[in-house]
Amino acid sequence: MSFYFVKTPKVLASFYKKYIWHYKTEKKTIYLTFDDGPTPEITTYVLDTLKKYNAKATFFCLGKNIKKYPNLFHRIIAEGHAVGNHTQNHLNGWKTDINSYINDVDLYQEVINAKVENKPIKLFRPPYGRIKKAQAKILINKGYKIMMWSVLSADFDTKISKEQCLNNVIKNTKKGDIIVFHDSNKAFERLKYTLPKALDYFMEKGYSIEKI
Repeated sequence: MSFYFVKTPKVLASFYKKYIWHYKTEKKTIYLTFDDGPTPEITTYVLDTLKKYNAKATFFCLGKNIKKYPNLFHRIIAEGHAVGNHTQNHLNGWKTDINSYINDVDLYQEVINAKVENKPIKLFRPPYGRIKKAQAKILINKGYKIMMWSVLSADFDTKISKEQCLNNVIKNTKKGDIIVFHDSNKAFERLKYTLPKALDYFMEKGYSIEKI
């Protein structure tokens, strides 16, 4: 497992100022995001849990998964959540040439345009958080907002316990933070434990859970 920050350092966010890492707000609002779906059973679990708490979230979907599971994707939209572009095929921007990367992002957008009547705001999150400056510049010029995060649950990390995953979220999240989860098979064991407990905790503290 490669090194990662659970709490994004302020110096990193300040160096990449054109990316969105956090929202400045006086309100007790936090933003849940889910990467890599939609995935059968797992995304369904997430949606059921969010509905129970009357919480909204943003799903950074993979185009290839939207094509496989269109009904699940439409449920995300129908229940009032936001969606964003996570590329068609989960590409690592650092390992992909500029044209191939942009073409893959555009493929996702073609899928969205065919399935969503009212086009959503063009939110983009690079898989792994890895994107070259040249790639980002092109996407920003195309009207995308590059969405990063301020808290990483690390639910994808099979070496940490579900309790540690919950601790990552609760101990590091403050108002305006953007939190990353994954509605994927790899993350599910930690996600299904952490999500309801985190929602309980933040709701009791008076936070609202909103989409981007």
